[in-house]
Amino acid sequence: MKYIIETFDLTKEFNGLVAVNSINLKVREGEIYGFLGPNGAGKTTTINMLCTLLKPTKGTALVNGYDILKEPSEVRKSIGIVPQESVLESELTAMENLKFHAELYKMPKKEIEERIDECLKLVGLEKRANDKVATFSGGMRRRLEIVRAFLHRPKIIIMDEPTVGLDPQTRRRIWEYILNLNKEESVTIFLTTHYMEEADFLCHRVGIIDFGKLLACDTPANLKDMLGKGDIIEVEVTEKRKFLKVIASMKPKVLEDGRIRIVGRGEETIPKIIKAAEKTNTKIIHLSVREPTLEDVFIHYTGRAIRESTEDIRSKVIIRRFIKG
Repeated sequence: MKYIIETFDLTKEFNGLVAVNSINLKVREGEIYGFLGPNGAGKTTTINMLCTLLKPTKGTALVNGYDILKEPSEVRKSIGIVPQESVLESELTAMENLKFHAELYKMPKKEIEERIDECLKLVGLEKRANDKVATFSGGMRRRLEIVRAFLHRPKIIIMDEPTVGLDPQTRRRIWEYILNLNKEESVTIFLTTHYMEEADFLCHRVGIIDFGKLLACDTPANLKDMLGKGDIIEVEVTEKRKFLKVIASMKPKVLEDGRIRIVGRGEETIPKIIKAAEKTNTKIIHLSVREPTLEDVFIHYTGRAIRESTEDIRSKVIIRRFIKG
């Protein structure tokens, strides 16, 4: 099987701080690969190295068969980028923005307008080609950013948090456009996200990253199955220490916020929980049952839910600078 992206102990340090820690990942040609983790986990720093915007402190990567250290120009020709922050020129029309991009990539002049029309139709923007980007909604701008990324027919599109800041309805539409792009253009998509539902809905495989380390990689279904067959049961009690001793055989996990998590069949496990509470004179404050999600997988590996923190500002500035030329 051909891997279109492959990293080898890819590492990046900033003044002694390890942002990316010896990552080894393999992305298959034609798949949508999701890089899932909280802000500050190392996602943007990783893609900046893959795009040749940052040099690794250690290790390297192959992108479309080209070494990011030895063949950076070939790597750049192979990729399209959808940055987290918009780099479109608001006072130019959609057509003018795209023509500018096409000229940067030295596309043949004869095919530029035909290719732009084709791409705008793919994301439903063909009727807004001659409108200024300043008149576009956030979702429309995002669609235009996506068009810009695949206009020059790259082998790989790298998307950094493609739906961040969008409302749920617009986010769902962008997902459909991404799926359609992957199918119609036969392009590999590598996207970063901290949205569990997004990774689950879009991705053929998901890599979970936190504090610069790749913790797991598999299909969303296999990652959830790894937790064990059954439901996710969460309980909050008053006498936690005594309660945990009684339910030790259920392999409980105590979360950051104090809740106790158990994986098991709800109809079998809940009666045992109630019985354990009665036995220890413990009051149940909260009890819930649901199907496993990727959030549960993340918690399994880290002991906490995805945190909200500040992304590495240097990474955002670097990728913006590259897109703007």
